[in-house]
Amino acid sequence: MQPTAETLAGINLFRDLDADERATVAQQCKLQQFSRNQVIVQVQDKTNDVFFIVSGLVRATLFSVTGKEVTFRDIGSGEVFGDLAAIDGMPRSSSVVALQDSLILSMSSEVFWQMIETYPSTSTAELKRLTALIRMLSERVFEFSTLGVRNRIHAELLRLAQNNYQGDNTAKISPAPKHADIASRISTHREAVTRELNHLEHSGLIKRSDGAIFIRDLAQLSNMVKEVKGT
Repeated sequence: MQPTAETLAGINLFRDLDADERATVAQQCKLQQFSRNQVIVQVQDKTNDVFFIVSGLVRATLFSVTGKEVTFRDIGSGEVFGDLAAIDGMPRSSSVVALQDSLILSMSSEVFWQMIETYPSTSTAELKRLTALIRMLSERVFEFSTLGVRNRIHAELLRLAQNNYQGDNTAKISPAPKHADIASRISTHREAVTRELNHLEHSGLIKRSDGAIFIRDLAQLSNMVKEVKGT
């Protein structure tokens, strides 16, 4: 499939390019369809293409030798992955797997470098994206080092809620992530997540219904996290 300027319109890195500029970039890219559970890149691969999600959802993840999954982040439509290998030339730092059927745009590392040198808005967007990623990962390292399991669960719920704010001190996380998925993000086990979600539901802070988690008091959840973080 040959991408067009319209294909690139919903991707954050290209947001400030005009239609002609997006068309020029599109001519140097290719489109691929990945099925759910299909591996897009494998950890330690020496490939260095950059990928942009036109539609769908993917997960950056690693597995230990014992089979434990560690999830770094889920990456949705409009976002990019694979740029670290394009920038530093090192092997892939994680595997990326499609969580849904996904349409993915890709470009070579050479085209990526040419693009960010030619169009300043793309380099600005890339720097801001990398900065946000560093801040997010720094926050998670701090949480792993200082917070107990229950507190890490609260912090993860708060992160999920921030993207699903309903405007009245509530949030709806839909679809609700699997307990094992939450566990893999915060370095614990599924049973600990199940116990704490049951506790939060019993206390009235959350409600689970129709495949979603409803946060009934975002301010309270935020305060619970701030108290243990000291922020």
